[in-house]
Amino acid sequence: MLDKTAGDILNDLGGDTLAEAFRELGIGNDRDWAWDNYENVVRGLARILHAHRLLEIGGGRDPLFKADELSSLGIEMTINDISQTELDVLPSGYHTACFDVAGDISAVAHLRGHFDLAFSRMVFEHVADGRRAWANLYEMLAPGGVALAFIPTLYALPFVINRLLPDDVAARIVKLIYPNRTDDADPVFPARYSWTYASERKMKPMLEGIGFRESVILPFYGHGYFDRFPVVRDVHARFTALARRHDWRAVASYAYIAARK
Repeated sequence: MLDKTAGDILNDLGGDTLAEAFRELGIGNDRDWAWDNYENVVRGLARILHAHRLLEIGGGRDPLFKADELSSLGIEMTINDISQTELDVLPSGYHTACFDVAGDISAVAHLRGHFDLAFSRMVFEHVADGRRAWANLYEMLAPGGVALAFIPTLYALPFVINRLLPDDVAARIVKLIYPNRTDDADPVFPARYSWTYASERKMKPMLEGIGFRESVILPFYGHGYFDRFPVVRDVHARFTALARRHDWRAVASYAYIAARK
C-alpha cells in the first residue's frame, strides 16, 4: 500500500465545486495545520464561493473574525450561541442569533435560506444530535451555500475516553492537562461525539440523506493530549505518522466536514 499524502487526499476529492475550492486552498493532514489555518480556510472559502452572509455556530464571546475585518470585506456576520449571555458580551458590529443548532430553530425561521457559508470550530462534538444539527444548517443555507465544521473525531483515543467517562471526571482531566481551561476563560463542555467521524463511508450517506449535494471530509492526524507524558507521547507520535501516511480515517484526531446545499 502506498503512503497517502495530503496531496493524494485532495486528488481523491473528485471534480465537484466544493472539492475544487479546497484544492485551490491547499491542505495539510496534520492537526497543527488544521488549527493554524482554519481562519484562512474560512476566509478563502468565502472568497471562492462569493459568500457575503456568514454564520458562525457557537461563536459566543470569541468569534473567529473581528467585526472591522468583516465589514472591510463586505461580509455580514451573524454569531450564534446557545447562551444569550455569551452573545451579550460581543462588541458591536455583529448580528447575533441565540438558538441551539441541534434543537428547535423555529424562533429563527426568518433566517431560513439566508446564509452563504456557515462554519463552526469545536462545537459539533458537544451537540446531542449531530444529524439534526446538520439538517438545521441545511435549512439555514441559501441554495449553493456551504456548511463547514471543524471537529475532533472518533475513534482517536482521547476522544473515546472523553466519551466514556462521566462529564465531571472528563472535565477534571482536561483541566489537569490544560491549566488554561478554566470555567471563566475557556470552560470545558460535555462532549457527545454524535456524527463526529473522519470517515467518508460514515459521513457522506448521512449528509446526502439530508439533501446536501456535495460533501468533503478532510482528516487531520495527531493531538497534544499526550505531550506531558514522554513515553506515551513518543509511541503515539510513531503511530500517528503511520496512520497519516496510510490515511487510516478511523484513528484521525480531527476533521473538516464540509457540505454544499
